[in-house]
Amino acid sequence: MLSPLLLLPLLAIMILNLPFRSLMQKLAVLVGIGLSLWQIVAVILLAKGQGGTDIWGRYFTLGLSCDNLTLVLLMSIGIVTLTTILVGWQTLGNDKQRFGFMNLVFVAMIGMNGTVMLTDLFSLYIFIEVTAVASFILIAFQRDTNALEGAFKYIILSATATVMMLLSISIILLVVGDTSFEAAGSAVQQSQGNPLVMAAIGIFICGLLIKGGVVPFHGWLPAAYSAAPAAASVLLAGIATKTSGIYALIRLTTSVFANNESVNHILLLAGAISILVGAFAAMGQSDFKKMLAYSSISQVGYIILALGCGTNLAIIGAVFHLFNHSIFKSLLFVNSAAVETQSGTTDMNKLGGLGTKMPVTNATSMIAFLSTAGVPPLAGFWSKLIIVIALWQNGLHTYATIAVLASVLTLAYLLLMQRKVFFGKLADGLTGVKEAGWGITLSAAILAVITVGVGVTFPWLFNSVLTPISSFLK
Repeated sequence: MLSPLLLLPLLAIMILNLPFRSLMQKLAVLVGIGLSLWQIVAVILLAKGQGGTDIWGRYFTLGLSCDNLTLVLLMSIGIVTLTTILVGWQTLGNDKQRFGFMNLVFVAMIGMNGTVMLTDLFSLYIFIEVTAVASFILIAFQRDTNALEGAFKYIILSATATVMMLLSISIILLVVGDTSFEAAGSAVQQSQGNPLVMAAIGIFICGLLIKGGVVPFHGWLPAAYSAAPAAASVLLAGIATKTSGIYALIRLTTSVFANNESVNHILLLAGAISILVGAFAAMGQSDFKKMLAYSSISQVGYIILALGCGTNLAIIGAVFHLFNHSIFKSLLFVNSAAVETQSGTTDMNKLGGLGTKMPVTNATSMIAFLSTAGVPPLAGFWSKLIIVIALWQNGLHTYATIAVLASVLTLAYLLLMQRKVFFGKLADGLTGVKEAGWGITLSAAILAVITVGVGVTFPWLFNSVLTPISSFLK
């Protein structure tokens, strides 16, 4: 069941780019929807132990593996990719554009799925770069000035991260003689204090922080998210950067660089700074998408903070918040796509009163921002609560206080966004605005239902789903 998660998107690219191009252009979106739904079903079957025999795996020796952390990420990838495709179907102008977009989405799926299933550092690097290449082209998809500027910033910092990761892998290979997670983890534990090994760890972590857009390596992220097409922003903000940067950080800090106090202190500091910088920067934005981009930086900070805490409960909170963030941030970017498509702008100073014109977008936006701010009983509240409790139990009272107070800032700037965009008097020139098309509203409804459903069923989820997540920890 694991090999098809890589091979089916590759097969789709090959088939869709055969002759009969006009027919294939019409089928591309349907194929993408089918693949996304199949991945969601496959993850459910794998979680139930009903994945079946992976006969394709006999012919491919990539060393794929699947644990509870992998399942969470594969489910997130499937859900966000599905909504991305639906938004792209609605917002992209013609079959040719949709066809090009879908090919890039399939490449991104290969990269993201490979990243979360592989078990050695070099293969991890390869698939992170596959995701990065697809992301770069998606950012520049519209080929206007803003898109090219955002893509340029991304490629420069991404290339820097690439060099750092390769250098780190080279050092680890020289010291250890192997790049598998298990061998590298054992060697790192045995060579604590070795300056060369410590340098390799630090360099690799910095590369992943760049990929994840964590402060102080966040400069590319607001420009990239705001310049990308609406559908691409959903994919990038929802899961692409979370997979290539944050997931890899979770995996390596727990499996390879585990129990390293220096690493934990760095992560705690980086997480706290990201939370505060992202929140304060978001408050000063007038562009819908840039506010959401800075909000992403802040919310990722919670995940990094939990990783720095390092306890089992904190890691559970980090993984849970990663999933929640992929859902509610995707929902907010879907709503920004709705507003941009219907009003022609994301400048909040030119918007207002859209709540009566776009009731579905208004309602789902409120659900998303309340979850982002950590308001009960929505999903975001529970993951933040777990993180705060873990920090407090571990004696990290200052960091726990920062996490709580930053949620108040989050509520403040997202309420400001909601007021400027949806409340009050209808802005001039928006009298003809109506609700977005079914592709966008369906995506918003799916993500809103998940956000509410996960929050309401949390007591059951904690025992049956979240607690077993920690089984991947050493």
